[in-house]
Amino acid sequence: MRIEIDEGSGFCFGVTRAIKKAEEELGQSPTLYCLGDIVHNGKECDRLKKLGLVTIDHAELEKLDDTKVLLRAHGEPPQTYETAARNNIEIIDATCPVVLHLQERIKKEFASLHADEKQIVIYGKNGHAEVLGLVGQTGGKAIVIETLEDAARLDFSKDISLYSQTTKPLDGFQKIVAYIQTHISPNATFHYYDTICRQVANRMPHIREFATRHDVILFVCGKKSSNGRVLFNECRSVNPRSYMIDTADEIDFSWLDGCASVGICGATSTPKWLMEECKIRIQKFLRGHE
Repeated sequence: MRIEIDEGSGFCFGVTRAIKKAEEELGQSPTLYCLGDIVHNGKECDRLKKLGLVTIDHAELEKLDDTKVLLRAHGEPPQTYETAARNNIEIIDATCPVVLHLQERIKKEFASLHADEKQIVIYGKNGHAEVLGLVGQTGGKAIVIETLEDAARLDFSKDISLYSQTTKPLDGFQKIVAYIQTHISPNATFHYYDTICRQVANRMPHIREFATRHDVILFVCGKKSSNGRVLFNECRSVNPRSYMIDTADEIDFSWLDGCASVGICGATSTPKWLMEECKIRIQKFLRGHE
């Protein structure tokens, strides 16, 4: 049986950078606080926890002082930096540069507006850490939409500026753009900005092609990863024998019945070592059945 790990899967640049910063800090100190899961993968979080990374939430941040706190790649709203300054907390800022640039663009546009002039709209997942950081640049006034039904509730008599969460699918963004274009009032303006990270967006066609090359696909992904769910659905759309697993222990070997090749892939939050463990587990199973 041929077993291939997808070379294009695994941590994106932003996540790799955040984990590297965490490891560097932990090499100098036994403990480092991180605001939220550093990555949406339980096993990688467990690995870093053993090195001394302590995950906290915003309520716990309020109670800390005179320490260091890592901000993960997703980014944070201005209030988080204000809390840190107030509590004498040193920020280790691992916000992805792509997200940071987007925050700055939205903040600049909002600062140039009167409150009633324009709607700043973000195509993204409500409650997602990155989206909360983006909305925070507008003092909570940006409108978050996830679907065409959400878009239908916009005020088309007013100007609209549309941005996207960096990890959303490009085709979804294009559908939102087309919908607004057909509904915007002739007396209003509509500007849209494709702010989707291409390193993430380009994985969609790649992972589809990868899934067609194998009889069975094992998609390794943490349960909290929204990017993972999107990519897994792409796999399943072209290969019905696609299965999502969190760890190698979840592999059901009956899935491999009659197959000649297995493809192992994952999300932008999936560490390569976890995919390697899946390959090793399959190889051990096959050796036991020779």
